[in-house]
Amino acid sequence: MTTTAGVGQTEIGQTEIGQTEGAQVGQTEAGLVAAGLVAAERGDPIAGRFPTLTEIRAAAQAVLPRDVWDFLAGGAGQETTLRANRDAFGGWQFRPRVMSGHPVPSTATTVLGLPMRLPVLTAPFGTDGFFDTDGHLAVARANARCGTLSIVPEAGTHSIESVAQAAPAAARVAQLHPMGTEGNFVRMLERIERAGYAAVCVTVDCPTAGWRERNLRNRFTVDLRMITGNYPPGGDVAAQDVFGQLFARDEPVWTWDRLAGLMRHTDLPWIAKGILTAQDTRAAIDAGAAAVLVSNHGGRQLDGTPAALDQLPEVVAAADGRAEVLLDSGVRCGTDVVKALALGARAVVIGRLAAAGLAAGGEAGVARVLTLLHEEMVTVLTLLGHGSVTELTPAALQRSRP
Repeated sequence: MTTTAGVGQTEIGQTEIGQTEGAQVGQTEAGLVAAGLVAAERGDPIAGRFPTLTEIRAAAQAVLPRDVWDFLAGGAGQETTLRANRDAFGGWQFRPRVMSGHPVPSTATTVLGLPMRLPVLTAPFGTDGFFDTDGHLAVARANARCGTLSIVPEAGTHSIESVAQAAPAAARVAQLHPMGTEGNFVRMLERIERAGYAAVCVTVDCPTAGWRERNLRNRFTVDLRMITGNYPPGGDVAAQDVFGQLFARDEPVWTWDRLAGLMRHTDLPWIAKGILTAQDTRAAIDAGAAAVLVSNHGGRQLDGTPAALDQLPEVVAAADGRAEVLLDSGVRCGTDVVKALALGARAVVIGRLAAAGLAAGGEAGVARVLTLLHEEMVTVLTLLGHGSVTELTPAALQRSRP
């Protein structure tokens, strides 16, 4: 598969409203929507191929080998948490306010002070070369076109430096795992700073790989070329020395104190990814985290944990304004994004959706995912009677009846 960069013009902030890279959040949402409508009328190829997110997912499944699709779509154990993540969004209903008088709603926000036209970041999913040869290079370019941000993976096909060079406006957050040697962890922090990133995302819920039965049934193994962008063969650090703990399970799990001490080697703010409880929220903040990402790893780690959305209110209350709160796991559409924001998330992070867009259409496929999320969010906010994502509160929702 190859990327289809430049295909289509419906992406948020495309030609009718100026270049996206480096553009300011101040562009009007009316202009964003108008740009999309004008482009659609011109017969945008990617919009014509994929009028819905469902079709993007179906196209990804059709093009990917069965075992790679299962690797992407599957979860841990009996996949009860995978299903719970989706069911949780159905547990909330909207309470619309009609006749609001608002103009076209704004989807602009900030995360850790970084401006975004859309409150959706892409996740640091590894093995990105399985889905497109350009992997996160294409993801970051799509994010730049659409005015949002990438969390760039440590276990990716391309190095953090190459992704930053491909799209410096979008590649603003780099991911690390608290494993391997402390010396390498510090060296990676230094690389992240030199590459121009503005923040670090530390994935704290993955001290070992989850029990993923689809992968076991398929005898699926990861091609090392897909995860060694930052640790190429013959380099100073072997990928096995960093990621071997995911499979060997022969090293102790890091502690918050150990992580806090190492994060003092950088002035960059950091996100603790993989938080589900008030206790861990407070521990992460006490360790220095500027943000926490409510996540059960998309149901891919410990099966039987609660849905991430169900844990969001507990984490927001525990954070108590001391740290920003983000959410991933189970987000499949713009309506889901609005519900998560109403429950207190500042933004959401998408993994499977972004990977599906990448597989279906490369850079243009990812941009189409983001465009469809934006268009649905504008529709939902308008019908909900809200003028901006920043106005959303729990008052916009009520629990569904059993």
